[in-house]
Amino acid sequence: MLDNLTKDFNTKTSASLEALDKNLRKIRTGRAHPSLIESVVVDYYGSLTPLSQVASISTIDARTLQVTPWEKNTIQAIEKGILVSDLGLNPMVQGVVIRIPLPPLTQERRIALGKIVKQNGEAAKIAVRSSRRDILTQIKKLLKDKSISEDEDKRFATNLQNETDIIIRKIDEMVTIKEKELLEI
Repeated sequence: MLDNLTKDFNTKTSASLEALDKNLRKIRTGRAHPSLIESVVVDYYGSLTPLSQVASISTIDARTLQVTPWEKNTIQAIEKGILVSDLGLNPMVQGVVIRIPLPPLTQERRIALGKIVKQNGEAAKIAVRSSRRDILTQIKKLLKDKSISEDEDKRFATNLQNETDIIIRKIDEMVTIKEKELLEI
């Protein structure tokens, strides 16, 4: 029974770490990377579809992305999707491809992105702590039902706290690495 709770906690915290990693990859650090625009939504035949599902995205150089639609008639929809996204990018249609030059980041924008990185990290920590609280609530219920002993309760709670601390440190490391990338010029 306790093993199932441990597996449940590990699954939830892994999902939190993956979500944080995905969110951090979307934040621009001055270098072109396809994950910056993968989640841009495009009106594809009447349904909103992520850009990564209607085109291939590649990097030409450190400051330029190239989008190659799988269907030529979607170029305008892709261009519009990129323009209306909150990324502040200006796509240029060149024949059957779209090139997206990334302007250099200003110091003010780097600081603003650093704040966003910290917010994402804090949200991940909150999710991990919430998972811990949910598991501890289930353990207290088992203790109340006398399904486990007080010693098992304390041992499990201590182990759970240790696991939580390790995961929080991982989150802090991920945030610190991303902040350093942002501050590199």
